[in-house]
Amino acid sequence: MGTQREDKPAWDVVPGPVKQRTEAILGARVVRAARAFGGYGPSATFVLGLDDGRRAFFKGVYPLPAGSAVRWANDEEERVYLELAELIDPWAPAYYGSLRVDGWHAMLIEAVRGRRVPPWTPGVAKAAMRSYASFHSRTIDTALPTWLSRTQHHEFAGFWKAISADEEALGRLCAHCPTPALERDAAQWIRATAPELIASEEPLLNAARFALLHFDTRSDNIRVDRDLLRIFDWPWTCVGPSEFDLAAFAQSIWGEGGPDPDQLARWYAEVLPLNEDVLTAAAVGLAGYFADRGSQPHVPALPRLRAFQRRQFKATFAWALRRLGIEQPEWLATVAD
Repeated sequence: MGTQREDKPAWDVVPGPVKQRTEAILGARVVRAARAFGGYGPSATFVLGLDDGRRAFFKGVYPLPAGSAVRWANDEEERVYLELAELIDPWAPAYYGSLRVDGWHAMLIEAVRGRRVPPWTPGVAKAAMRSYASFHSRTIDTALPTWLSRTQHHEFAGFWKAISADEEALGRLCAHCPTPALERDAAQWIRATAPELIASEEPLLNAARFALLHFDTRSDNIRVDRDLLRIFDWPWTCVGPSEFDLAAFAQSIWGEGGPDPDQLARWYAEVLPLNEDVLTAAAVGLAGYFADRGSQPHVPALPRLRAFQRRQFKATFAWALRRLGIEQPEWLATVAD
C-alpha cells in the first residue's frame, strides 16, 4: 500500500476537446505524452512532446467521484502564475496558458529541465539551498499582494497541544509503534514533553520578517539546474517567515538521505541570514503536523501519502529534538512507515 502509485489517467482517456485546446494554446501538435508521476494525488500530468521539437508540461484536474477526499488546487496555482510571475521567475516554470473544457482545468507550463533528486549529493544540496535563499531574499521585508495569507504557517504551531490533549489522537499516533510496551512509552513521553514542545513553537507565531513562501518544497516538486533551483506546484503560496519554508525543505532532504538539515541551514544562511529560534519552532511545528497527518486513516485515492507523512514525522522530529537539546526517545525510530 505504501509504494502503490496514484491512479493517474493516461493521455488516451483525456477528452478530445481538451487535447485540441491544448494544441491550440501551444501552437503545435502533441506527438508524445508521457505520464508524469510525482506528488501524491491523481491529477492528470504529462510531459508533452510537440511536433516542432518543443516540450511542455500539462497539469490537469477533472471531475472526481463524490467522496474521493481529493481537493484540487489548480485555481489557486494558476493565480500565482498569472499575478506573481515577476516574483517567482526564474525559479518557477514559464506559464503558457490554461484551458477549461468538459469539466477539465489544465495549466500548460514549461517542462522544467534539471537534475532529479534524490539522490542528494552535498554539491547539489548546497546549490539548492543557496538558490532557495535567493528566492526568499527577492521578497524579504517587501510589500506583497494582500490576497496572500500572512497566517498560513500559524496552524503548524498547534498540533502538539492538540495531540497531547486528545487521547484518541495520541492513541492513533502511538499505535504505529510495533509493541504495546513501546506504545505506552510513546504516550507517556509525549504527555511529559508536550509543554516544552508547545512553548518552543511560540517564535513561529511571533515571527516578524516575512517573504513569499512556496510552502510545499520537496523533491517531487523541484529540479536542480546547475546553480538554480527550479520549483513547481505553487497552489499553497503565501507570505510568512522564510525559516518555515527552509525547515520543511531541509527536513525532507535529510529524510531522503541528504545532508544534515543544520548543514543545509548553514548553506542557506550564506545568502539569507536566519532567525534560529524561528527555525527551531518551524521544525517542532512541522513534526507535530506530520505526527497528526501520518496517523490519520488511509486515503485510497492517495495511497502513498500516510507512509510519506510518517517518514517525514520521524525525520523532522529527530531534527527538532536535537535543536531543542532533548534526547531522542527509543520509540521514535520504531514508528512504522
